[in-house]
Amino acid sequence: MSLDDAYANAAYIPDADGFLTYWDETARSYRDAEHTLGRAQLNQPYGAHPDQAFDLFFPAGRPLGLMIFVHGGYWLRFGRRDFSHLAQGACARDWAVALPSYPLAPGASIPEITQSVALAIGQIANRIPGPIVLAGHSAGGHLVARMGQVDSGLSSEVRARIQSIVPISPVADLRPLLQTQMSGPLALTEDIAKAESPALHPAPKTMRAHIWVGADERPAFLEQARLLAENWQSDLTIEPKKHHFDIIAGLEDPESDLLDALLGRAP
Repeated sequence: MSLDDAYANAAYIPDADGFLTYWDETARSYRDAEHTLGRAQLNQPYGAHPDQAFDLFFPAGRPLGLMIFVHGGYWLRFGRRDFSHLAQGACARDWAVALPSYPLAPGASIPEITQSVALAIGQIANRIPGPIVLAGHSAGGHLVARMGQVDSGLSSEVRARIQSIVPISPVADLRPLLQTQMSGPLALTEDIAKAESPALHPAPKTMRAHIWVGADERPAFLEQARLLAENWQSDLTIEPKKHHFDIIAGLEDPESDLLDALLGRAP
């Protein structure tokens, strides 16, 4: 039985294309403004692949720490520049924010993407001292959840600095994707799906995890979030009146509950 419809999001979101337009325009506007102010370091390489680069945004004062946001798109699309605006909430709370891109499937496998994100986090961590918090959306939620595993590729020094992980609408169990058309481009096998599924592996021991999902998301994403929260015995927030595309809007708002879950309660 195909599960393509179960994991289709845009078809069930009114004016889904409008969100893509909003992301593109708002991200560009924020990125250009911060670059003009001298608070952005753009197109910073962390590896040899053209997509192994990150953008780093700074607060007005000295950073309290480093937030890293990993974008989604089913490991097949999007990049850091589609989501620059999601840095503004944490920057307003005096955190530096980095957004890495990564090589996409089918050119890269999910294990290779996982290792690329770990490489990015390690390189970015060298730029900003202090605590690190990780957030990621959808496939990015999967990738930051993977960073909680000991085989993620992160060094012990970087792992010790990560204080919280907030997977937003994550794909935490990849096995259902074997029954979708994505399995081909993603080069998924049963073994890869099991190895790359955070919900099937122990919870991070040194990092606080808080799973976040919208109440109006597809049932499959609610199931994925609940499974990860249950298996990790972590906090779970099902945010009312939010779907798969607007669930990340809280990262724009320095006073949002989502940012509180990531950074700690605002003073």
